[in-house]
Amino acid sequence: MDNTVSNYFKAAYWKELGLSFYHALGTWKFWKELVMMTIGMMFGAAAVYYFLMPSHLIVGTISGLSIVINTLIGGNADTFSYLVVGINTILLLLAFLLIGNEFGAKTVYTALILGPLVQFWAKVYPYERFTCDIIDGQLVQVRDSVMSAGLGMGDVLFDLICFVILLSVCQAFLFRINASTGGLDILAKIINKYLHFDIGTSVSIGGAMICCTAFFINDFRMVVIGLIGTWVNGLVVDYFTASLNKRKRVCIISKEYEKIRQYIISELIRGCSLYKVTGGYSGEEMTEIQTLLTQDEFSSLMAFVRENDIKAFITAGNCSEVYGLWFQHKKHHGHIEIVNE
Repeated sequence: MDNTVSNYFKAAYWKELGLSFYHALGTWKFWKELVMMTIGMMFGAAAVYYFLMPSHLIVGTISGLSIVINTLIGGNADTFSYLVVGINTILLLLAFLLIGNEFGAKTVYTALILGPLVQFWAKVYPYERFTCDIIDGQLVQVRDSVMSAGLGMGDVLFDLICFVILLSVCQAFLFRINASTGGLDILAKIINKYLHFDIGTSVSIGGAMICCTAFFINDFRMVVIGLIGTWVNGLVVDYFTASLNKRKRVCIISKEYEKIRQYIISELIRGCSLYKVTGGYSGEEMTEIQTLLTQDEFSSLMAFVRENDIKAFITAGNCSEVYGLWFQHKKHHGHIEIVNE
């Protein structure tokens, strides 16, 4: 579908978009990913509500910017929720106008539910239960933050570590199903397109810009901690994303390569490549099989080789990124569903 700005004013464009969405509603993949996105964003909202809001820790996210504005206007969890939704709505509109449907409906959904999910945690289990105690019938703050030992004894680094780990897991989880949390991702994409920085640098620039707004409510130390948190967040996201996307590049040399090839194609439902190789020591010509497998599939392949007593020389290495003609195959009730990675 061509995603130029002029198309947004054409009825045919919206009709085609509506039909695509209607057909998606009837698929199991749509509903499964909707649940996965909701669960993932619940963790992200918990990270923001329990570790950012009480400590006023500002990390380079739209949530961090919302905390700055919310603190300046003396707001609460409800006003914070409205700010998150409002800022994300503006960024989503800019994304559609300046970039096109780059992030799609998934990013629209995840971005708009962050605020309501923060309100959900505030109603279900307010963070004041961690930071306040009832003394003489009144609610009195006795801790600086959720991870604090008491007033004046809190270490914001603990809040930062908990926030980064929880949010990074959420982001990696969403990236795995081709979604994102919106907000900073959109800002980074705009910087990437119009200033021509790579996407990693764009995320850092966008995050640093947001962190610097914390000067309005925090001291220099807190701002520096936020900048460090933004940088660490990127590193941890890369780590979790690489772990989730990890594949095994397997090379097999065996005289019984045909048995192995048939198993890979028929049982694992994977493709493979065959190469003619010559032994440097023996001078014997052999056939080498190369394939990309998930960890579970690699374990199944090794079990097959052992159970059938196949003599083979096998090497395997990790690949964190796979592009092009590689497919994720899933068996459902006797048929195969093929999904592009």
